[in-house]
Amino acid sequence: MVAAVRRRRSEARPGELVEAALRCFVAHGFSATRLDEVARFAGVSKGTMYLYFDSKEALFAAVVRQAIVPAVAALEQEVAGLSGSAAERLSALLRLHWRQACDERWAGIPKLIIAEIGNFPQLGQLYHDEVVARFKRLYAGIISAGIESGEFRPGDCELLGRLAAAPLLMAALWRHSFQACDCGHDPNHFVDAHIATFLRGITAGGPP
Repeated sequence: MVAAVRRRRSEARPGELVEAALRCFVAHGFSATRLDEVARFAGVSKGTMYLYFDSKEALFAAVVRQAIVPAVAALEQEVAGLSGSAAERLSALLRLHWRQACDERWAGIPKLIIAEIGNFPQLGQLYHDEVVARFKRLYAGIISAGIESGEFRPGDCELLGRLAAAPLLMAALWRHSFQACDCGHDPNHFVDAHIATFLRGITAGGPP
């Protein structure tokens, strides 16, 4: 019985360490987070930490792959089930993306990447390959379908996808950094205005 409990505890421990690391990375950034701090937050010794992760980079990779990628995969499933016009599906994708960008568990990770990528380019590459590239495919897929159906103007699907997503990133960074100083700013209204403006710009037959 005791052995079984210990085995279950051992199996759960990597997930607990990843969750603790996520909170520490979001709160302090990559450089300022120490492995002994993560271990203490998770309630284990630093030696135990090294049984599962041999470096802070490996721990960050686990955070991306175990805490963030599953959420992106769930969003991909939601997008796959969307129906309606390309404009309706693109609008829904933008709102789903915004919902995830506001997730307090990992909303600070994009800010961390931007701040740390100069010193740790491998972190940026990992996040791009595991997360950003998947969002790029989602946007390009819906925009391409809209162009093919004649609903959207012809254009570079990847570029248009970047233009669609970039204001959400800016709004999320603003919310994470300046919300306390700019309490009169409603980011949800910003997103609504962005969706309406962007769709007017790419809809065929609209103003050039």
